[in-house]
Amino acid sequence: MTHSIRFTKMQGAGNDFMVIDGINQAIQLSAEQIKTLAHRQFGIGFDQLLLVETSTIADFKYRIFNADGSEVAQCGNGARCFVRFVIDQQLTQKREISVETASGIITPKLEANGLVTVNMGAPRFALNEIPFTADALAPTYTLDVNGQQIEVSVLSMGNPHAVQIVDDIETAPILALGSKIEVHPRFPQRVNAGFLQIVDAHHIKLRVFERGTGETLACGTGACAAVVAGIQLGRLLSPVRVSARGGELHIAWQGGNSAVMMTGPAVTVFTGEVNLA
Repeated sequence: MTHSIRFTKMQGAGNDFMVIDGINQAIQLSAEQIKTLAHRQFGIGFDQLLLVETSTIADFKYRIFNADGSEVAQCGNGARCFVRFVIDQQLTQKREISVETASGIITPKLEANGLVTVNMGAPRFALNEIPFTADALAPTYTLDVNGQQIEVSVLSMGNPHAVQIVDDIETAPILALGSKIEVHPRFPQRVNAGFLQIVDAHHIKLRVFERGTGETLACGTGACAAVVAGIQLGRLLSPVRVSARGGELHIAWQGGNSAVMMTGPAVTVFTGEVNLA
């Protein structure tokens, strides 16, 4: 027996999503079904699937599934597409909404210029909140990756990130190294591996190997984590323009427990229906 699902394909700086209204249609998807839908030849093709649901503590609830079917707690570029989606689908009349996620409540806002700003909350450095295994808190940590010693900043933006500074993101071994860092045993829930090239104090280039997906054209939480790491190390000054392969994001953070603010595009690519067995 097959049934159809209405969906919208969206992208934020090249990070692409299948967005589904789970309020007005019943949605039950297995990990295998999500993997099939994510396939770029045999399915819709996306980095993450975003599911809109009702919430008892916010305007909406937001669930995120990686291309491998695993569920994760946060996705920055997805949050921008989320607010664009619920406004375009007339699920809300607000331009700024509260959204329940597995890592807390976020507040994305559709700006007058069409860009979306998201309050991503404060970064988290406590080892158990990332989670990450280390003897004590430190500005950076050394990872042993197949005998190679790599210096990384480690933090959570609602999901775990390991950020390293590289001379050139075009020549850095993103795929080979990122895939190993993602599953490094010191990260019990895996990790997103960020590769940060500093252009100047207010401009960086960034590539991210995302857990459960691989390298994406942009990563919103990865951009936030990279900027926070650079500011913490005294190498960057807020605000910072982040050049990803799929577009640009703008990140501001005043340090300490202040929230990280992210601004960037959210674009509808197409809408459609797909039949599922």
